[in-house]
Amino acid sequence: MDVQFTGEIWYWRGPSPYHFVTVPDEPSRLLRALAPAVTYGWGVLPVQVRLGGTQWRTSLIPKDGRYLLPVKSAVRRAEDLDQGDTVTVRLTVAGRP
Repeated sequence: MDVQFTGEIWYWRGPSPYHFVTVPDEPSRLLRALAPAVTYGWGVLPVQVRLGGTQWRTSLIPKDGRYLLPVKSAVRRAEDLDQGDTVTVRLTVAGRP
């Protein structure tokens, strides 16, 4: 399953600070329907991600009915992105690792 969406990069200052993009409601609904077949624990979904010219594997994290996409520092540096930037993301659900 492929999903494309646009969202804003935001920063979470928690005990493990990180940058995320929140997957919007409709793509999250579609991903939730697929989750039982691919999740490998506590609802996370393994995905292949493309943001600009950068591609990587990660896991979407379920949160309040939607999913959070972690955006690591190497990706933000490669694409010259920071908190508050709006990005278009393409996800491919990767299945269980």
